[in-house]
Amino acid sequence: MARPPLLQLSDIALTFGGDPVFASLDLVVQAGDRMALVGRNGSGKSTLMKVMTGLVEADKGLRVLPDGTSVGYLEQDPDFAGFETLRDFALATLGPSEEWRVEAAAEGLKLRLDAPVDAASGGERRRAALARLLAEAPDLMLLDEPTNHLDIEAIQWLESELKQTKAGFILISHDRAFLNALARGVLWLDRGVVRRMDKGFDRFEDWRDTTWAEEDLARHKLDRKIKAEARWAVEGISARRKRNMGRVRALGELRAERSAMIRRQGTAAMALEAGPQSGKKVIEAVGISKAYDGKNILKPFDLRVLRGDRVAFVGPNGAGKTTLLKMLTGALEPDTGSVSFGTGIEMAVFDQTRSALDPDATLWESLANDPEVGVKGRADQVLVHGVPKHVVGYLKEFLFDDAQARAPVRSLSGGEKARLLLARIMARESNLLVLDEPTNDLDVETLDLLQDLLGEYPGTVLLVSHDRDFLDRVASTTVALEGAGRAVVYAGGWTDMVAQRGAVAPEKVEKAKPRVEKRSVEPSDKTKKSGLSFTEKHRLEALPAEIERLEAEIAKLSDLLSDPEIYTSNPVKAQKATDALSERQAKLNAAEMEWLELEEKAG
Repeated sequence: MARPPLLQLSDIALTFGGDPVFASLDLVVQAGDRMALVGRNGSGKSTLMKVMTGLVEADKGLRVLPDGTSVGYLEQDPDFAGFETLRDFALATLGPSEEWRVEAAAEGLKLRLDAPVDAASGGERRRAALARLLAEAPDLMLLDEPTNHLDIEAIQWLESELKQTKAGFILISHDRAFLNALARGVLWLDRGVVRRMDKGFDRFEDWRDTTWAEEDLARHKLDRKIKAEARWAVEGISARRKRNMGRVRALGELRAERSAMIRRQGTAAMALEAGPQSGKKVIEAVGISKAYDGKNILKPFDLRVLRGDRVAFVGPNGAGKTTLLKMLTGALEPDTGSVSFGTGIEMAVFDQTRSALDPDATLWESLANDPEVGVKGRADQVLVHGVPKHVVGYLKEFLFDDAQARAPVRSLSGGEKARLLLARIMARESNLLVLDEPTNDLDVETLDLLQDLLGEYPGTVLLVSHDRDFLDRVASTTVALEGAGRAVVYAGGWTDMVAQRGAVAPEKVEKAKPRVEKRSVEPSDKTKKSGLSFTEKHRLEALPAEIERLEAEIAKLSDLLSDPEIYTSNPVKAQKATDALSERQAKLNAAEMEWLELEEKAG
């Protein structure tokens, strides 16, 4: 007998003022599902999880949870109010006989359960929430960004636990390596609709791009049909008024169909503008060390950073990554040793705590009042790479709308706050980027764009991240803080570092994705030109005329075959016309697809 679904949502609609978040959304979660829930920042992934867990009630629709089925939810910011210690929080929903479950999870996550809540870091709170959820052992786990604030060791432990669990789970995460390791399928939330693919996350991007290409082609065909019908409406109405008015009504329906299509959100128009070139030597640290309360955070350590290097800092939470980064950038004095800087350094800093953002300020104020990018004497402009721009126009480049410009920063999601901070950084010219956990909360598309920008950036990058895939794609050098104040320098990214330690088999290293290599400051001749060859460019120019000719031939053949008498009076001619019509339609479809592919390649 087939097992019932763990959870079912039917015809869900939800609106938080303004445009609907969901309309007629359907979703079924089966026993054993291990799914990645993906979508752009602001698409409603966290809201959908809250609907699934019952914390948010939909305006319309049905949520079905079979009797006896339990659902556990890890939210992005768990509420610790009323709890003195992390242990109190972790045990709040469990009986005394289940305390061992929390203890086991805490051991795997290296969590001090007796730590006071008020003194706990974001990572410690996150681990306490994970320990509680894993100890509860629900039938369905809904995990919203479970890897945020976790170090790589904790992420790998969590991977191992989720691989062994018998529960179904749905993950929201930006961490590709995590999703590749765990997801057997993908739930793609796009413009209020959930699509399902029962294949691994590594197949998602091909599936998404194919879906979008089909959508673009359908929109292109509909636009052409509307154009042709509109031309007829202006020029072709004559006799037979009754039939013609039906065609006019059909044109109205086509236009309504086109208006109902929701255009997908574009990619943020992020760009990194390099300032004047720094000297060849950017940072040189000699014998620097740091200790707090007699505990070594960093023993004497040497590091030379040259122009164009991408240096990543990795290690467990609390190992001293941010402390080392602050010493290297002059924000913190070392106990011993010295740090010297090269000439012409222009630094831009991305802070993992988002402390540069005032939660009570509006997005507009966050940019216009920033002394680094705001235009003095103008409350509505920012200086972007030396050029004044209107605040709202610049915010739109980072996918914020008019209403959000006047909204407070505290109303933003984690991903939107990251985008706002990137907008501030990218308005400035720089030749040294300091990025402390930049990947937290970013969606896959924005993360891809950031990786590409860092690959092309001619300056120097210092980076702290727990995202293994991101490290592999970006870092040229990895500094591992291995505990007890020990720091070791390795060539390459995360996978290279692990291979040099001898912790993985050679075949696993060979299969790892290559990281983005630093490109030359000056683009090559090939990249300066269009993405099309001479033949493809010529073909793109010729295709519109070919498409128009095929449409005209199809119209003539259709008119011919619209006369029912031809099938009796001249069946041979009717058959030839039918065959010709089928051939022309196939050619038109192929030509339109070719035009779309060349347009995308040219763009």
